[in-house]
Amino acid sequence: MPSAAPPSTSPDVSSRLDALPFTRRHLRVLTGSGVGWALDAMDVGLVSFVITALIAQWGLTGEEASWIAAVGFAGMAIGASVGGLLADRLGRRSVFAITLLVYGVATGASALVGGLALLLVFRFFVGLGLGAELPVASTYVSEFSPSRMRGRLIVILEAFWAVGWTAAALIGFFVIPASDDGWRWAFALGAVPAAYALVVRWALPESPRWLQRQGRHEEADRIVTEFEASASVTGGGARRHSVTAPAAAAGSASQRVRALWSGEFRLRTACLWAVWFCVNFAYYGAFIWMPTILFAQGYDLVTSFGFTLIITLAQLPGYAVAAWLIEAWGRRATLSVFLGGSAVSAVLFGTASTEATVIAAGMALSFFNLGAWGALYAVTP
Repeated sequence: MPSAAPPSTSPDVSSRLDALPFTRRHLRVLTGSGVGWALDAMDVGLVSFVITALIAQWGLTGEEASWIAAVGFAGMAIGASVGGLLADRLGRRSVFAITLLVYGVATGASALVGGLALLLVFRFFVGLGLGAELPVASTYVSEFSPSRMRGRLIVILEAFWAVGWTAAALIGFFVIPASDDGWRWAFALGAVPAAYALVVRWALPESPRWLQRQGRHEEADRIVTEFEASASVTGGGARRHSVTAPAAAAGSASQRVRALWSGEFRLRTACLWAVWFCVNFAYYGAFIWMPTILFAQGYDLVTSFGFTLIITLAQLPGYAVAAWLIEAWGRRATLSVFLGGSAVSAVLFGTASTEATVIAAGMALSFFNLGAWGALYAVTP
């Protein structure tokens, strides 16, 4: 006969976390996850500059260059599919650290390749790690966040993406054109996540909500108690050893996936998938190829990278405005405005013919697209 969960005589972990104010420990989780998120973005951003450099240096055709990006996205699709399942089994923190290690090592190894075939192999493994890291990191932050501020914190986490992409643009502008081996040095810098994996594994706590669902109530309670102490709150008190996993979390991963496509949630799930597809298509379609597009239009390598750097700087304000509007307007209204702005900006960028209009329309696209991305994370359960 299976043993029953201990009776709940105190607020469960979720209720206690939701009752907390924002503390220094929340800041530690957000910052620690955000650095990993930024490193992820830096790696994705670097390849857009490396592709352009290799077209010039290796004489790659358009088809060959497209494979470098495509194989990475194929890996990301697979990684995103299995990352959440692994995190449900092994824990948020552990899988977060593993993904950083995988794509950090693969990126560093990419610096040593002598031809396209081996580069494609390593970019596939980079994609596996990147794709798995994104849903795990956002879930990790979400599970620590009090419900009333969860949307804003997820958008702030997303803002680290702009930090990482800006770092990639800086590396692309200053490092890659500096020598024939500049792209190799860029990939070498992209190996930093492998070292940061140690920080994630040993300096950040495991998600107490996940621990609770695994029946590891003592560990979950200890972590929540530390957060309560940081906020000078005594939520669990002397009764803190009897917490029960909420019923809503019951069921296997496959059961929860099937529930998303049940009659109640089928339309919402389909709509979210469609919007996520469009946002990803628009963002990566523009920013992965932006340096290459500018280079193909006749700008030299340094100018192409410089324009891309300027355009990239508009990403962070987009996140910041979206985070504020989510609280003022709500998540759906903010998402709608930024999606509309992205569409208009994309048309303007595609028809721009002068340097000034290319930069202005590109910055508008950067602002609205990244703000929409952050708002969509807040909308998605």
